[in-house]
Amino acid sequence: METEKLYYADSFLKEFTATVLDCQAGKNGYTVTLDRTAFYPEGGGQPADHGTLDGAAVTDVHEKNGVIFHNVDRAVEIGKTVSGSIDWARRFDHMQQHSGEHICSGLICGRYGCDNVGFHMGTDIVTIDFNADIPWEELLEIEGQANRYIQEDHPIDIQFHRGAELDAIDYRSKKPLEGDVRIVAFPGADCCACCGTHVLRSGQVGLVKFLSVQKFREGVRIELLCGQRALDYLSRTWEQAKIIGQHLSVKPVDAAAAVERLEGELSALKMRCAGLEEAVFAGIATEQAGKGNVLLFQPPMKPDSVRKLADAVSKVCGGLAAVFAGEGSHYAYALGRADGQDISAAVKALNGALHGRGGGRNGFAQGSVEAAQSAIEAFFKEV
Repeated sequence: METEKLYYADSFLKEFTATVLDCQAGKNGYTVTLDRTAFYPEGGGQPADHGTLDGAAVTDVHEKNGVIFHNVDRAVEIGKTVSGSIDWARRFDHMQQHSGEHICSGLICGRYGCDNVGFHMGTDIVTIDFNADIPWEELLEIEGQANRYIQEDHPIDIQFHRGAELDAIDYRSKKPLEGDVRIVAFPGADCCACCGTHVLRSGQVGLVKFLSVQKFREGVRIELLCGQRALDYLSRTWEQAKIIGQHLSVKPVDAAAAVERLEGELSALKMRCAGLEEAVFAGIATEQAGKGNVLLFQPPMKPDSVRKLADAVSKVCGGLAAVFAGEGSHYAYALGRADGQDISAAVKALNGALHGRGGGRNGFAQGSVEAAQSAIEAFFKEV
């Protein structure tokens, strides 16, 4: 016997009573069937409801051949009348996301003549896939249109249709449908075959916010948030913008321009530092001219700077230039010979003796070691 689906008659039903028809032990607790239920089973991209049945936690719900199965954490008595309670925060969030997706998909498909070929409601993000190329700028126009539709608070019409009556309706569907088909209509925005739960009026969606659009297969994948999720996300990003603005002494809405200005100043500073570093390295190299093999210790530097110093010294010292930059027992190193002589054996011995890793070719090697300065000095005395 098919389960009576109370959520179709009233998607805002939070509590109900039902008779337990069966209860079987399974891998993850017990599987319970009822004569009727307000728990929505996973389907159509919408996750299942959670909640309780006489205090037993309902952790998953799925449907097969019209029968709805409830996964619960403990057994309930067969034949007993039980009270069910829906996790309303979870359900309403799903209704906001699903209804917002309908509004956006309807407007997008109407504008581009494309199809919604994928829909997934994750715990954080909702994604929709379309078989069309949709530029971000035009997507933002649709976002504005969708939010205006939400603010106008349109009633939503949900009815079952079949036969000639169904054939007369222009609705979206991923596949041909027969029999009783549930049509969810957002007048002026969308009309779609759908098994999910929805809000009663568009205003209950709250708002929609597109986060991104990326190339995906033959079209695009859009990320969006609706309702409370969108509000929470925008509130968090506003707090971030406010903090950034405080650090930059600007208003939150001016933070982007201030960051761009700061990036320009940082780029100029990096160029100046690179010039000063090059001059310092040239001076160090001059002091090592003609000294043959040279071992130098420097304060911590980026690997690229270590390489540049070793290169500058190797060109004038007439032997192997070994530069170690760091402190304590961690050093980045660079070894180089201007004549290109093979130093692979020395590098292998260095890494083995000083717990290092790295390598190179054509008379140059770079890496790091875990050893004290005294151990490094002792190694090069023996070499």
